[in-house]
Amino acid sequence: MTEVRDVVLAMMPSLMRVFLSSEKVVEYLPRRMDAVEMAEQATDYINYIFFVENDGEGILYALLEDALVRKTGIATWYPNEEKCVTEEEYSGITEDQIAVLSQEEGMELLEDYTEVLTDENEQPILSPEGQPLYNVKFRRTVVDRKFVVEAVPPEEFIISRDARCEDTARLIGRRCKKLVSDLVAEGYDLETILQHGKLEPIIEMNMEAAARNPALEARDNIDYTRVDPSILEVQYYDVLVLMDADGDGIAERHRICALGGSDSLYVLSDEVVSGVNYAIFCPAPVPHSAIGNSIADQVMDLQLIKSNIVRSTLDSLAQSIFPRTAVVEHQVNMSDVLNNEIGGIIRMRQPGMVQPLDTPFVGQQALPLLAYLDDTRAQRTGISRTTQGLDADVLQSTTKDAVTAVVTAAESRLEMVARLLAGGGLKRLFRGLLRLVVEHQDRKRVVKLRGKWVEVDPASWDVDMHVVTNVGVGLGNKQERIAFLMQVAQQQKEILMTLGPVNPLCDLTQFRETLGRVVELNGYKDTESFFKRITAEDMQQFMQQMAQNKKPSVEEIYAQIEQMKVTADIEKERANLALKEREMRLRDDRERDKIESDAFLKAFEIEAKYQTTVDVERLRHLMERQRMAVETALTLAEAETNAQEEQVPVQGPTPDQMQGMQ
Repeated sequence: MTEVRDVVLAMMPSLMRVFLSSEKVVEYLPRRMDAVEMAEQATDYINYIFFVENDGEGILYALLEDALVRKTGIATWYPNEEKCVTEEEYSGITEDQIAVLSQEEGMELLEDYTEVLTDENEQPILSPEGQPLYNVKFRRTVVDRKFVVEAVPPEEFIISRDARCEDTARLIGRRCKKLVSDLVAEGYDLETILQHGKLEPIIEMNMEAAARNPALEARDNIDYTRVDPSILEVQYYDVLVLMDADGDGIAERHRICALGGSDSLYVLSDEVVSGVNYAIFCPAPVPHSAIGNSIADQVMDLQLIKSNIVRSTLDSLAQSIFPRTAVVEHQVNMSDVLNNEIGGIIRMRQPGMVQPLDTPFVGQQALPLLAYLDDTRAQRTGISRTTQGLDADVLQSTTKDAVTAVVTAAESRLEMVARLLAGGGLKRLFRGLLRLVVEHQDRKRVVKLRGKWVEVDPASWDVDMHVVTNVGVGLGNKQERIAFLMQVAQQQKEILMTLGPVNPLCDLTQFRETLGRVVELNGYKDTESFFKRITAEDMQQFMQQMAQNKKPSVEEIYAQIEQMKVTADIEKERANLALKEREMRLRDDRERDKIESDAFLKAFEIEAKYQTTVDVERLRHLMERQRMAVETALTLAEAETNAQEEQVPVQGPTPDQMQGMQ
């Protein structure tokens, strides 16, 4: 029976959905108020490294399956530089073009393959500019620098037996086979590798490796060193060891790379490192131990019992279908008895010498026991026919609440496994990736994050930022969560329409996050394809645009109309007052002119009648002074009125006006 395989295959889709349904599997939280944007960029960049530059989905699948079947899934991460050497041929190019290609980084001109193009008369072929044309060959050497995340096969992983966790293990690392070519590409000497490298059947004889790939047991006897030494496989150790090499009494973490086997090792390199670049994924951890239990450990005994029961049931069925035969010795032809041909004849000396021994089928009595084992498996792992949607009878004859309770109970078991895997190995993996990027990325990079090209410089990032895993998104009743989020979105929409986009209760950023969660729950990872992310700059530009395009309300329009009416009435009243004032001045001028003319006539009459002299100039001066006083008073009154309306200080009469008034 394949009980272990069935349980693992039933759990894998749910676990993969849990880890991959969220847009950000892991987020970094800042420890300072001014580091929010830094944490968001670190989250996007590390997720980009894991899922884009590395096969994140494939790595997660391998880690989860190793953890469910083989107790532990082991992840490691490290910076890697690989040299890729290619040869490129160019035909019909000029000397200037050759010079341009030679200036490119990693380009080397192969002089032996450079030739001048000639025609039939062996004359050089010239370009339109009059330069000879060449056929050349270049060797291009490209150094590829990247951060590697790898799922280590469990049979390659080694750790001290008394280790409680990765950081406190006295020895932790991996033991694997490597090509001589790969080690030379990493910078090791070829002669040293061939001299000290040994190929021992340690990996091939490993039970886990043989179970995964049975072909490893059939090894060939080809001597690869005679064909090509670079493709020889050697035993390679890359381990982290705690030891006191400098004699100060404090053990440091050393990374030792070595060749050899179980009898002797040749150390290739030894350096002090700051941390352990391994993370252990375990679905059922054992306290105070680095290696826990697997789902296979919980189901293996059931698989053995089921296999025994089913095998016995099949044996009972075979005995009932093909019963044994009883014969009387020397009274039948044994060749006829042993012949199982349908309709065959059995020759007997007398009747009744051959009789079948009927064996009843008792396999149906084992069916309740198989059902009991299935219930035990469901209790241990949460995997049953109901949770998989395979038991149609139960789903049809049970209420919705009962089915929901059964499914929720099963998913709670899966949720616990997912949280153990995420809180243990996944969180440690992304914390190590953050430190790796900060310590080893020595230049700025331009990558596309959230649909925009962004310049990333991790040198200023905080390596001790908090790490939060977004698991549990795919657990529980998804439809209920979607319905709840839609209700929240409706409430947020009403608040935004009532109070505006800027209010103390809800803003557009929160509304967008709610819609993004709904999209994620429906299985779409890239929420920005549906709703754009809102930054602080976008919000500010939006508010400015709204202020420019804002339409006045009906009340504001009515208020503006009333204000215009009042202003018009004031202007009309002012014009009427000015007109009346002008009429009064004209009337006053006419009356004063009449008074002056009457006064002059009286003066002339007095001079003519009484033969006396009247001072007409003094009389004219007195009248002009009175006229000027009235004009000055009217001017001051008008200036005071305008100043009150415009709130401008009133200036008094000038010295000339004062002298004229005197």
